[in-house]
Amino acid sequence: MSSQLSLLSDVPPRFDPEHKLPPLLSLFSGAGFFDLGLIQAGFRVIWSLEFEPRICLAHDYGMKSFFQSIGEDENDAPQTGDPKDIRVWGPNAILRQASGTLTGQGDFGIIGGPPCPDFSIGGKNRGGSGDRGQLTRVFIERICELEPRFFVIENVKGLLNTAKHRKFLFGELWKLEEKGYAVDLRVLNALHLGVPQDRERVFIIGVKRSVVRKLYSRTMKKGERNWFPWPRDSRYDDAKTRFKWPTTSPFGSVPSKPTGIPEELFVGPLVLNQSEMKRLPNGTEGFEPYSDKFAWVSEGDDSRKCFKRLHRYRYSPTVAYGNNEVHLHPALPRRLTVREALRIQTVPDSFSLPRELPLSTKFKLAGNGVPVEMARKLGIALRDFLSGRNPIVGGRFGQNGDR
Repeated sequence: MSSQLSLLSDVPPRFDPEHKLPPLLSLFSGAGFFDLGLIQAGFRVIWSLEFEPRICLAHDYGMKSFFQSIGEDENDAPQTGDPKDIRVWGPNAILRQASGTLTGQGDFGIIGGPPCPDFSIGGKNRGGSGDRGQLTRVFIERICELEPRFFVIENVKGLLNTAKHRKFLFGELWKLEEKGYAVDLRVLNALHLGVPQDRERVFIIGVKRSVVRKLYSRTMKKGERNWFPWPRDSRYDDAKTRFKWPTTSPFGSVPSKPTGIPEELFVGPLVLNQSEMKRLPNGTEGFEPYSDKFAWVSEGDDSRKCFKRLHRYRYSPTVAYGNNEVHLHPALPRRLTVREALRIQTVPDSFSLPRELPLSTKFKLAGNGVPVEMARKLGIALRDFLSGRNPIVGGRFGQNGDR
């Protein structure tokens, strides 16, 4: 089995049987891809919150199917429970719900990806004043109120790269620093972490300064950055520009396989085996082809806004599916199936979505999630940092090795 396909198999995650790692509360859980990657890195998610009932159904069904596949009790799978707006769930209500599994005050972490359309370049661009953008402020308020040991926030890179959004963000981060957190942030590209997709996201990590001082005898200052050992894999450094990628080939032809490129960055191994795809959950679910473009757009031609066709020997553009706009299959005259889209997001094949959900909802969930392998590698870096296993070099935190 290739290293790429092994990421999608039912390999048991490295659970934390002695519960040495703090458990996680997940807000804005979505379908659970981010959570799943952190679970595979050894964390436990003990409480999840999502507002949209269809997304809750997808999350709970997928988590149970994954836990069953690895021989774990499905009752231990994270579940969203009562779907409510985070503005309704105050800090006391959250603690009451999670209190049965918490071992001490603040002895937990909070993770989540608040809605991003108001910060997205292709979205409404309303920033922190938008209906969705305001939820980022509420999320940070909950962190300040609950005071977890650490937190991780995920969002689109526009939150950091656009001037007005960056001003909003740094104002919110100052609140966290005032509450005693060391805060670091960085834009990571999934492609540079071994995911066959060009997807950039901003991650914000905060750890109580008292925890850092205890672990590393280091006194952190407010506003200090570039201290967290962000994940890196030298096999994929600058993969987008480092390798000589194929361009386009006539649809229906068989392009030559390039050399010198890690095969796990190719889309082809994930989507070309149709006999396998038919046996997988969600493997045959897709939109019926209706346009003649399905039969003539060249393999690898992703230049247009719509009808982008993937290349079997190249990575995928960002998976951002909505309004029935899903990337075209490299070798077949149709769009990708749900399972093919999930595979590009490195979601394990055992994580399935319920049949009764509309196709549009399934593709939206696939497009909105964090690639599981990206989250797993970030989770390993966080796990090692919280366990005190990351060395300090020359008075600065050292870079963790390849993951």
